[in-house]
Parts: sequence; C-alpha cells; structure tokens
Amino acid sequence: MDKIIISDEEILITNDGATILENAQFQHPAAKMLVNVSKSQDKEIGDGTTTVVVLTGSFLGTCLNLLKKGILRINIAQTLQNFLSKVEEILINISFPVNLNNKEVLYNAAVSSLESKVFSVHSYILAPIAVNSVLKITQLESASDVNLANIKIIKKLGGIIEETELLEGLGINYPVVKSYGGPVKIKFAKIALIQFCLSPPTTDIENVVVIENYLSMDKVLKEEKEYILGLCRKIKSSGCNVLLIQKSILRDSISTFCFQMLSQMKIMIVQDIERDDISFIANSLGCTPIVDIESFSQDKFGKANVVEEKSFLSEKITNFIGIYRPFFPNCYNCVKRV
Repeated sequence: MDKIIISDEEILITNDGATILENAQFQHPAAKMLVNVSKSQDKEIGDGTTTVVVLTGSFLGTCLNLLKKGILRINIAQTLQNFLSKVEEILINISFPVNLNNKEVLYNAAVSSLESKVFSVHSYILAPIAVNSVLKITQLESASDVNLANIKIIKKLGGIIEETELLEGLGINYPVVKSYGGPVKIKFAKIALIQFCLSPPTTDIENVVVIENYLSMDKVLKEEKEYILGLCRKIKSSGCNVLLIQKSILRDSISTFCFQMLSQMKIMIVQDIERDDISFIANSLGCTPIVDIESFSQDKFGKANVVEEKSFLSEKITNFIGIYRPFFPNCYNCVKRV
C-alpha cells in the first residue's frame, strides 16, 4: 500500500520502507536504530528494507518478552549470536554462483527487486538500464564490490518513464552558456574544470572605492579588461576548448566581458557547477580541478570526442561522449523522466 508523506519541501508518495523511514522523524533510540538498520540494508543490498525492519522489530519484541521472564541479557545476546552463525551457514549452503556475463539472470534479479515498487509496471525498461549501468562501471574479472557513487541519476520533469535512458559517457545537469554566440558542440574536446573566478578580483572584506574623476574610472575599467584578457589568453593558449566553472558565493564566477571574449575564442562555457558535483565530474572526466590560473595546464585537462548540449523538453544537460580516462574509474549517468 502506498503512503503519502507531507513535509515543508514536498509531497511524497511511496511504498518503499527506506524512503518512509528516511523522511519520518523519530526521537526514541530504538526507532532510530530501526532507521539505521534500514539505511544499512539499502546501502549494502538496495532492497529488502521493509523486511529487515519488520524482522528486527519482531526480534526486539521477542527479546522484551524474554526479559520479562527473567532471562539474562547476556544469554539472549549469546543466543542471537549463535542464531546469526547458523543463518549464515544455511544461506551459504543454499546459495549458488551467478555468472556476471549472463545478463538474463541479472535482469531477472533486477525485475524481482522492482516488482514491489510503485513503478513496477515499468520494470522491463528500468531493469536493463540498472544492470547495464552497473556492468559498465565494474571490472568483471577482479571486482568484488561496486561503487554506486560512480552512477548518477539526473531527474528531468516532463515526458514519460519510457523515455528514461542511460547516457553514453557523462551528463551533467548544467546547460551550456550561449549568451554571446558561444559554441554548443565541440569535437575533440579538451576540458578544464576550474575552481577560481574569471572576474575582477575583490578584497576579502567589505570595502568602498572612491573614484574622483573620469580619468580614474577609465583607468580602473581598462585595468579590469586587461586582467580579464590575460586570463582568457592564458586559457586559449593552453588549448582548452571546454571550460567548466565552479559556482562562487563571494562574487560572480565569470564576468560579462569574459563571457564575450571566451565566446569569440570558440570556447564552450558551463558555469555555476555546485561544489558537491565537482568530485564526480572530475572522476568521470579524468581531469584535475584547477585552483588558480598559474596552474592552468594541459596535464590537468580531461578529453572527450564530443561535448554537446542535449534537450529534454524545456530542460537541458551537457553530455560528454567518448571520454578518455585511462587511470580513472568509469562513471555513467541515467536520465530519469518524472
């Protein structure tokens, strides 16, 4: 049965136990323990969250009855430990190896997990996407675990679930800046991810600059333009043709004049990238974040065959195809239509 959770931020309809517990508020220590059990199950397995909560609650209820009968806590704990060892033995005996090259078995397992979800009727679409995305980031010969952080889900409003797709390469939820006729598609891209601002510098504290005449104003504007031109020439001379700029909270991450100059130099610009996305983007592209213009060099760039903007109705993303990253783990994106 689906449940509706109403909060200050959103209205959520779900029948997933982990989602319900994650959005609920608890004060009792035992209730918080059940939430942690559910989160651990979801993180390790990805399914069975409701089952472990029901099972744990049943254990707690039975232990409470035993305590009321005068049985010592140490005896109960020892019995549960023996029970755990026996369960592990039974599970190992009934388990059977799965060939990761047999996609049909993996698809069936994914479909079984999705059958209890709200979107179970679309499991025939989502199950292959889930399996393929995991296989693409896994070294089948040597891997013993999968880092799901290398898979990112991008949600886009509008459309239908049938339009959900697994992107080739990397997709980021940021559009290309096209204000001054800059390119929206680049071939043989050299990608720089910068964490400094392309705008006139300011002091760390609040200040007031008093300009007494037009000559001084012209001098200030001229020096600002020369400073920005120096940055742009440095970027262009390095061979960079795709520039990803981290969002700044202190000042504009890039000035209007810099937009104009970089667009004329045919450099693609994606701005205001959140700090939380920097690590994923850097790992995906195989590039190193650049913290200042002095360390701007080709050895920190990522490379891709094509970088282009893709449209999903009124929303847009930037897609990197054919990424070259010999020493970095694979990362993939799934665009989900909601």
